[in-house]
Amino acid sequence: MPRTGLARALSKLGHCSRSQGALLIKTGRVSLNGRICRDPERAVDLERDRISVGDIPVSGAEPIYLMLNKPRGLITTASDEQGRGTVYECFAGEAFAHLSPVGRLDKASEGLLLFSNDNRWANAITDPASKTSKTYHVQIGCLVDEALLTRLREGVIHEEEELNFRSVTVLRQGDKNTWLEIVLDEGRNRHIRRVLEALDIEVLRLVRVAIAHLKLGPLTKGAWRHLSAAEVSALK
Repeated sequence: MPRTGLARALSKLGHCSRSQGALLIKTGRVSLNGRICRDPERAVDLERDRISVGDIPVSGAEPIYLMLNKPRGLITTASDEQGRGTVYECFAGEAFAHLSPVGRLDKASEGLLLFSNDNRWANAITDPASKTSKTYHVQIGCLVDEALLTRLREGVIHEEEELNFRSVTVLRQGDKNTWLEIVLDEGRNRHIRRVLEALDIEVLRLVRVAIAHLKLGPLTKGAWRHLSAAEVSALK
């Protein structure tokens, strides 16, 4: 288990925010393995070290694992200085301890977004080395032929970064636009949009429909649900 600073440990355990934890530590209210510790950055092991605030031991919050069908127009953050709507509005009235998004979807994107207070579980999913697949349905403003499919499958160099898809297939085509299914096994910033931008392709909609074998399914826009134990285990 990686070590972390004492103030951050209080936050990760769901006791308080990191800044509140630092204040508790500096005022001598936090004990580490039975001794008062006044250093917020003191390295601790969450699996071995004993942390108390006053005489009360601090234990981890009950783990929470959720999936949300993110609506378009919300940003993936807890608050926004510009006053824009955030994904946390979908949890209004709920008291979830230190719930964080697992990865991100940009403001214009929609679909499956995971949340948890289990950082190790979240990191295992977002770690590039895990190669966790993510499936998207993307509506683009043009028709697709074999030549364009080949270009999409070859990937692009965008802003000195090589960007590729695991797979690209055509779902259906209309008179003027096409729905593609795109699968990624890495999660670079605005990955799909950057590839399509480099090829001068307009993105009309971008919906994440699956992470690994976990599918968005019939969950309505803006709605959320808890993951089952089997679903949580399958993503580890």
